[in-house]
Amino acid sequence: MPARIAEATWEGTLNEGNGSMKVGSGAFDGPFTFKSRFEDAPMTNPEELLGAAHAGCFTMALGARLGRGGFNVKRIHTTAHVHLEKGESGFAISRIDLVTEGEVDGIDAAAFKEHAEATKDGCIVSKALSAVPMTIQATLK
Repeated sequence: MPARIAEATWEGTLNEGNGSMKVGSGAFDGPFTFKSRFEDAPMTNPEELLGAAHAGCFTMALGARLGRGGFNVKRIHTTAHVHLEKGESGFAISRIDLVTEGEVDGIDAAAFKEHAEATKDGCIVSKALSAVPMTIQATLK
């Protein structure tokens, strides 16, 4: 498999500088600043992109798991809440909360939650982020 590529550039000081991040496929190219990362300014930030990657990986993996289980997946939507907090040793991602909602035929809410929990622990991005505490909230529509 090919390596996936992303890149970033930063110019200037931490507080007044600015940067850009882009992915190798060209699907995303956007700016970021200190304020977009550590405050509420518009633009993106690394944590938001990490959340998008995690939500995408988890959603695809859950769909695959349910499909292998014989369930008819109509739609799965997941939001990743990536929490960046300042601690004693500086800023860190303190936790990731995944919130997923599924429209799946042939499954009950309890089984859907069980599959979501197993996927939270087993998707590729979750494995890469295993040092970060994660929660899952799974709802069947």
